[in-house]
Amino acid sequence: MATVELLFSALPEHVRTARLVAAAVARRAGVDEAVLDEVRLAVGEACSRAVGLHISNEVTTPVRVTLIEDEKKFSIEVGDDAPAPEALAAANGSERAAGGPEEVAADNEDDMGLAVISGLVDDVEVTADERGGLIRMSWPIAPTAVTP
Repeated sequence: MATVELLFSALPEHVRTARLVAAAVARRAGVDEAVLDEVRLAVGEACSRAVGLHISNEVTTPVRVTLIEDEKKFSIEVGDDAPAPEALAAANGSERAAGGPEEVAADNEDDMGLAVISGLVDDVEVTADERGGLIRMSWPIAPTAVTP
């Protein structure tokens, strides 16, 4: 199992680098060429979401991207150190505080980003707690053709 870890400052200009690295590692891992655009887009959305959460919560730690190659699948984990969004807290049974227009707009952007990721990736899991959030995505690795 090969693993590549990428840490970057929460700046929007670093999202492009994360997308390029993810696509290159996915290609090397054996992800089908037809799926590489989906990998790029999903990583871009997940990293943009993490950067936005870091900026809005004034978090100074880096965004984490972990690329994991297993025998049958390629996984990407994008982690942030922002506290759990209120929307996830509400889904877990907590009362949601009434927010101003800026908070509602941020929640809508967050929901839209997660919807895009869910549309691109069949196997996705989003978790968050008081320490931060994590988006796990995975794609199957194309079987290698055996030539006689």
